[in-house]
Amino acid sequence: MAEITKSGTPSLSTATPPNNCVLAGKIAGEAIGAGDACYIKTSDSKVYKSTGAAANAAAVVDGFAFQAYAAGDPVTLMWHVRFAYGGVTPGTSYYLSGTVAGGLADAASTGGTVVIARGVDTSRIEVKRSW
Repeated sequence: MAEITKSGTPSLSTATPPNNCVLAGKIAGEAIGAGDACYIKTSDSKVYKSTGAAANAAAVVDGFAFQAYAAGDPVTLMWHVRFAYGGVTPGTSYYLSGTVAGGLADAASTGGTVVIARGVDTSRIEVKRSW
């Protein structure tokens, strides 16, 4: 399994994301990087980086961070959009990383068993929720 290293800072490459694919107003429970896969923790309703290290609530992907956020910042999550990401292979399916929180890998992990992104070309990925 190879972890996907972000090339530069991921950014939205979809011109206008559909309104039903954007969730805004939740609060970051930790520092989150642009393009990180994220979930909403039920106990505090805050956004955290998803991880496929275990088959638990943190292995859910509710969306991808639109930009970098500090803990306490309002967060915007998106899905069914394309991100300029870099370091990807066209046509390759990507899963939630089991070792890098918020990251992607080219093989399933213990908790990351669902495809959550696909390489569009060498610099863009199409992202989606895990459910």
